[in-house]
Amino acid sequence: MARQTGCRSVLINPAVDPARDLARYIGEQTFWHQPEQRFYFEPHFVDELRAMAADGLCQPGPELALIAKGDEVLDWREMSARYAHAQLRVLEGGDHALSDFPAHLDEVLGFLDLV
Repeated sequence: MARQTGCRSVLINPAVDPARDLARYIGEQTFWHQPEQRFYFEPHFVDELRAMAADGLCQPGPELALIAKGDEVLDWREMSARYAHAQLRVLEGGDHALSDFPAHLDEVLGFLDLV
C-alpha cells in the first residue's frame, strides 16, 4: 500500500521473498506461540504471495528499514541488500521480533512525522 501511494513506511526485519521462504512450510504447522494449536498451510497461499509481490512495480516512497543482525529467521544481509535504497538501521544483535522495539519508537515516529 505504501509503495502504491508513495507514502512513508517503516519496514521491520522485512521479508525479502516470503513466497520462497514459506514454500517449505506447506502442510500441517503449529502456531508459534501456541504449539498445541495446528493449522494447514496450503500451496495456494504461496501462489497468492507471489501474486502480491511488488518488486519493481512501484517507485517506493521514503522507507526506513530496521534490520536486526540477530534475526533468527531472516538473513540481515539479504534484507540490507534488498532495501539498500531505504534509510537503513542495521542493528547489532536483536531478534526477528525486534524485542527492543520501544528503543526505536522515537525514530520510527519521527520518520513518519508523527511527533
